Amino acid sequence: MGPRNRSARYGFCAAKEKLPKDIGVGMVRTAREVLNGLRWRDPNQLEQAVVSYRDRTRPEGFRTIHGGEIVDLERRYFTTRTGRLPYYKIERIEVAGEVLFER
Repeated sequence: MGPRNRSARYGFCAAKEKLPKDIGVGMVRTAREVLNGLRWRDPNQLEQAVVSYRDRTRPEGFRTIHGGEIVDLERRYFTTRTGRLPYYKIERIEVAGEVLFER
C-alpha cells in the first residue's frame, strides 16, 4: 500500500467538505407531500382543498376537483371516486385561497 493521503482536497478525504447549513430551507415540496400533509397533519384540511390538474380532454386544458373527492393517496397516484390520477398532472393545490403547491 502506498503512502497515506494527508490532504483533505484529494481522494476519499474530499467527502469531508462541509455543506451549507441552510441546504434544506428552500426545498420545494411535491404535490404528494402537500396532499399527505393536508390529510394527516391538519385534520379535515384535505376536504377543503381545491386541486387543479391537467386534463387534455377539457377545452380549457385542466380540471378542478375538491379534496373531499380524493379517496386514497397512493405512492404514484391519487384515487378519486371516478378513477386514478398521477401526481405529476397536478398543477395547483389551494386551501382557503392560499396556494400551497403550484407547478
